Amino acid sequence: MKNQLSRRGFMTIAPMATLGLVLSKRSTNWLDKPNSKFNGVQIGAITYSFRSMPHDIDQLLQFCIDSGVSAIEMMGDPAEDFAGKPKNPNPYRMGPPPRQTAGQPPQRPQITEEQKTQMAEYNKSVAEWRATTSMDKFKEIRKKFNGAGITIYAFKPNAFGANNSDAEIEYGMKAAKALGANSVTVELPTNSVQTKRLGDLGAKNKVYVGYHAHLQATDSLWDEALSQSPYNSLNLDCGHYIAVGGKNTKESLLALIEAKHDRITSMHIKDRTADGKGNLAWGNGDTPLKEILTLMKTKKYKFPATVELEYDIPEGSNAVKEVAKCVAYAKGLLA
Repeated sequence: MKNQLSRRGFMTIAPMATLGLVLSKRSTNWLDKPNSKFNGVQIGAITYSFRSMPHDIDQLLQFCIDSGVSAIEMMGDPAEDFAGKPKNPNPYRMGPPPRQTAGQPPQRPQITEEQKTQMAEYNKSVAEWRATTSMDKFKEIRKKFNGAGITIYAFKPNAFGANNSDAEIEYGMKAAKALGANSVTVELPTNSVQTKRLGDLGAKNKVYVGYHAHLQATDSLWDEALSQSPYNSLNLDCGHYIAVGGKNTKESLLALIEAKHDRITSMHIKDRTADGKGNLAWGNGDTPLKEILTLMKTKKYKFPATVELEYDIPEGSNAVKEVAKCVAYAKGLLA
């Protein structure tokens, strides 16, 4: 009888103990989830920041957790690779644009005619894949990231150019929605026909198109695109804006944010110098980071401020550690 009671007791206690372990584990996971929303301001990061650390989607998720960001603008490659995009037999990755003259578009590295032919063939196979692929894998990515406490607010695949088909553009927008994002981002086209096209497709799919600019940024740069569609918006880069210098000042930047706040879907923050040369660790340049974040806090703006890591990574550090430093710096400014 004693042995039977012991066994019965064990059988009763064991499930409870197991449940306790599960609840404890869930509690620990919940406590470990990153939170980079400070005093109402969402600090995020563009996953381009981790470009120096090759990664797949699961490694990217860990980078985000380790750097303490709870919201991101996701670059296209890791997500599309996870979803089964055709492998590039001769990959040609576009790196960050070199320094440029104010008012000029970014200058990309030159490629050979052979590379152009290979890229054209590859792009055709990607377009065919995009036109028919399921959104299930993108929904799976959303589940992974949301489960870790990270939301995806913007998606930036290489699918919104003038040479991309309407089917590719709509694919990119549908993928963004499957990821949980309300916008896609793209470099601001120089052709107003393209911004009209993107705006119309954005309206059709109920996805905003956030246009990013470099040293061509002016207060009126986005006006034509904004007038074409309510789904055309700004992906404003405060660092690049300040780097233009001249009329682009701290005061004019803050005024631009106030004037266009209802058309900004996401914003990049970095610390650049007003002469266009320096891209520095935060607190060492001319970007008015404190004023920007204070304005967002005071006005209760809902668009995220996105860390874009472009300064040189110090020896002994890495992109994850530096993004974490930026997040901590922003938290300090918002305290």
